[in-house]
Amino acid sequence: MSRYLTPSKVGLLALISLYTESVVPSAATIPVLSFLISQILPVNSVKSRNDDLLRSRDITLTLDDFQKATINHISGIPGRTVWDLLLNKLWKINSFDALHVFFDTLSLLLQKTPEQLQNEAEDGADTDSNPNRMLLSRTSPLGAFVRRAQLEFTRLQFHDGLTLWKSFVTYRAPSLLQWKKRNQTAGNTSFDVNLQQDRLDLGDRLTEVAYGELGTEASQVAGVSTEDVEKLLEYQVDQMQRMGNRLPQAMKMKLRDMIESGVTIPSLSHYVSFLDSWKAGDYPSSFDKLHRYFDYTMHNRDRTFYQYALLNLAILHQDFGCYSEAVVAMQETISTARENNDMVCLNYSLSWLYHFGKAHPEEIHEVQKKGVLGTDREALAFLKAKAKETSMWALLSTSLLSEAKLSLSQGDGVAQAFESILKASHLNVTKNVLNAIGSQMSMQSSVFGRLGVSCQAWVYGELFLQCYASPSPVEDVVHCICKSAFLLSQKGRYEDALARMEEIEEETLGTLRYSQYWTSSLGLLKFRRHLHRDNLTAAEHVLAQLRAPLNLSQDLQMNVSMLEMDLLIRRGDYSKAMEMLEELATKLNEEEADTYQRVKLMTLKAQIYDKSGITQKGFSVALRAASLAHRARLLPALWEAVGRVSAVLISLKEFSAAAKLLDSIMPQVLECEDCNLSAQTFALLADAHVGMAGQAKAETLQRKEQLTKALEHIERSFDEFSRIEDVRGQCEMMAKKATIMHLNGDPVLANDCAAKYLDIKRAAKDQL
Repeated sequence: MSRYLTPSKVGLLALISLYTESVVPSAATIPVLSFLISQILPVNSVKSRNDDLLRSRDITLTLDDFQKATINHISGIPGRTVWDLLLNKLWKINSFDALHVFFDTLSLLLQKTPEQLQNEAEDGADTDSNPNRMLLSRTSPLGAFVRRAQLEFTRLQFHDGLTLWKSFVTYRAPSLLQWKKRNQTAGNTSFDVNLQQDRLDLGDRLTEVAYGELGTEASQVAGVSTEDVEKLLEYQVDQMQRMGNRLPQAMKMKLRDMIESGVTIPSLSHYVSFLDSWKAGDYPSSFDKLHRYFDYTMHNRDRTFYQYALLNLAILHQDFGCYSEAVVAMQETISTARENNDMVCLNYSLSWLYHFGKAHPEEIHEVQKKGVLGTDREALAFLKAKAKETSMWALLSTSLLSEAKLSLSQGDGVAQAFESILKASHLNVTKNVLNAIGSQMSMQSSVFGRLGVSCQAWVYGELFLQCYASPSPVEDVVHCICKSAFLLSQKGRYEDALARMEEIEEETLGTLRYSQYWTSSLGLLKFRRHLHRDNLTAAEHVLAQLRAPLNLSQDLQMNVSMLEMDLLIRRGDYSKAMEMLEELATKLNEEEADTYQRVKLMTLKAQIYDKSGITQKGFSVALRAASLAHRARLLPALWEAVGRVSAVLISLKEFSAAAKLLDSIMPQVLECEDCNLSAQTFALLADAHVGMAGQAKAETLQRKEQLTKALEHIERSFDEFSRIEDVRGQCEMMAKKATIMHLNGDPVLANDCAAKYLDIKRAAKDQL
């Protein structure tokens, strides 16, 4: 296999030669040059990058690609297209000797150096043999390509040159019929003028000895150079690291075919295999292939890339739950990067260590004692400064978003978080950091969700999925889809939520980490639905599956714990629910967890007191939760805490105060678009009005007004419970409505409500 030259590159050189002969008209100049530059410039060039083209095209160009790019352009010769002239130039290379002549004359396409011009002037040679020829600058992309192609051809051994000639014959063969239409003297042996002169056919013994079986798999593989394979592998590594994808199945088959055909595969293929095994969750294979890759590279680069081996090893350990080994490997990475003065690796390692500490604070106590990062604020300030120094804009954007997340988790206020987000947004736009836009918009959606503006949170999620999903990492896309499904489930649109979860491509779920996150999120949706449908047995089965993954994110673990406590409450096991809550609260306090999670636990604690019949005991807890949520601007949590305070007021027979309090927050509660929160608030408001009716005199207008308002709120609460399919909530509202009808002296409507109550119970039982 050639190191650089391939038949497709010979075709590119022929097209460049046509361009310099001034036979390409002005109208076709830009399309032809665009085609040439897109194939010549490296894959990672910003100007030539087109991910859709890279995904769709093969490793090398085919003649069909040349035909599509040139057949629609009329040439400077009347009656001929650029494709006709290109075909003529390709078939003029009709022997191995003609191939040598073709490469020898490539120097005529380039501007001469001052030394060459001086020598020609001294010798009296004609320096302008073809005045119509357009000469290429030796430093231009086309000129550099021509110079390298000529140099690589001179370096070829005879055997390699002959292999290139045979593969070129095979490459050009599909265009024989088109060449026959333009050249009546062409025949089956036109690919070699020597065969035509000696009148030899393809079946002759001499032809078979010289060319063998043209078109075989071996000759086709010879059309791929080592550089093509390296570029292919580099592109796959870039996609797998930047986007988080696994190696596509078609690419696996292509690489396997290359290996089986004896093509020399670069050592980078071991790294691609490592990434694919890692994403697939195959810990032993990924560990082995990582060592194999760096064993190959260490022979050539000494310790230059040793820190990257340790960096990959640390990330590998972390993904498979070996946290202590990950911390040790990352500490060694930091030391080696400092020793080698590799600031890029050092900054990335420190950023990784910071985020790892936020996700697993119990694992980095020793690191914190050594003062590697300092406090969270100090660590982020250091990362931002170093990212600016080294122009690592993606790291700077991530640090700004981490700063916003830290402000939210510590309850420092929304304004500071928005400031960091806007800085990150400005950086992403000005520096074209496309792969960080997903994290930025996800953070914006989270902020609006905490502010209780669910419609805005939904809009940001949809905007990301519609406009920025393709250049963003797959992890951001998976998280955004799961989050939007959660917002749909809050509105009671379970079927839409499940359909949204199914939008994730099957190839994406081939990665273990994404598959676990998706499966856990889907399990949470089903768990919540089973709880609302009062199917507690099915909920327990789903809960057992949710407990299986050991390395879930903190948010998912918190949601699982909250729903598990909800299951215990629905079973009436309040003591066990309280024990679990206290354990979780102690853990969160030790880890300095998110303020939102602490507020949710405090509110749930007040709810358990209410369900246990000791509502007043939860007054101080609910009040502290409301105060903390108000200070941190966690509005949905604030309204929930205010509801718990109102429940305490109702138990103290302060019905008027509870009603005023609930009336004041009702518009903001509805703005949250959380059916469960709205249903609970309407139910409390109905209880307050029933209490006020009880304090009024019998058969008075005030009492009737209060009962009427209570019925309205019960109906609204019933509708909200119905949307989320909450059977117990619906039954409770029907029981309250029947009681009020009975007090109003309307037994017919009371019996209707009782019948509806039984219908709901029966329908729920039939669904089990």
